[in-house]
Amino acid sequence: MTKTSGSWLRCLAAAVCLGGAALGAFAQAQAPMATAAKPAASVTPMPAASAVAAKPAAAASGTAAAAPTGHGTALVKVPDGRLLAPDIARIVTRGELVVAMLGVDTPPFFYEKNGELVGLEVDLAKAMAKELGVKVRFNRSAKTFNSTVDLVARGEADMAVSKISRTLARSQIISFTQPYLTLNHALILNRVAFAQFARERPVTDVIRRYNGTIGVIAKSSFQDYAGRYFPKAKVKEYPGWPDVLKALEKGEVMAAYRDEFEIKRILKTDPTSSLTLRTVTLKDLEDTLGIAIGINDRTLLAFANEYLTQRTDKLNINKVLAALEN
Repeated sequence: MTKTSGSWLRCLAAAVCLGGAALGAFAQAQAPMATAAKPAASVTPMPAASAVAAKPAAAASGTAAAAPTGHGTALVKVPDGRLLAPDIARIVTRGELVVAMLGVDTPPFFYEKNGELVGLEVDLAKAMAKELGVKVRFNRSAKTFNSTVDLVARGEADMAVSKISRTLARSQIISFTQPYLTLNHALILNRVAFAQFARERPVTDVIRRYNGTIGVIAKSSFQDYAGRYFPKAKVKEYPGWPDVLKALEKGEVMAAYRDEFEIKRILKTDPTSSLTLRTVTLKDLEDTLGIAIGINDRTLLAFANEYLTQRTDKLNINKVLAALEN
């Protein structure tokens, strides 16, 4: 090998070494970049904005259309082609609104007249059925107010329109509409017996601390009210209101407890009874009457509430008393 060729080989080797070093440096420089890029590659790609926004809307739509009866989320097509909420569709398809109503006549709310069921609440039920485009059928198998509510709770009636007081106990098994009539609580007292009992004390003081006997209808709202508002009284239960009044007349109880309409009706139908009886209206206690509807029939509940809101002929104590004369 010549001197010249040896020098050339040394230069080539040096160049190779320098090239290797450069390549190594380049590789080292790229390594952090590759490392930094890894997390980005592992991130789940974000969906399109429209897809993200669509999910809550779909969920909200599903909630809004949830079947009150729990049988699905879609509206139901009825024979005439309309799409209705499941609970309304059930009534429309059947062709009738089944209304629970106490089997004992309670004028002027509901009572038989010339073989026909009439009354303020009968008219109310018929009007709602008309709005739904169906007939009304009354189920009067219940013998107590609580039993009337039970018919709705068991699904044997679509609603109960039957002078039903809205109570906490009943609200645990059915839903109530807004009140369509508000009445004060009232007592009717044996005039002589109460005077001896009061011993010239103010009536309000005696009533608030009343520990005498008080008659109520069994399994009624006033049975519950008596225990709550007259905790010291001796409460006696009777099958019906006539039985309570007989007990009052016989002296078995000193007071009878019900809403102001029923109390005022006694004096209205027999003015001479004021000689032996006296009434006390409890202005701070209200009895609100509402329509009972099954807990799953949410659209029917909304319908009934809206009907009551739009109704122009609102009931009050004076209208109810006036209806007695018709």
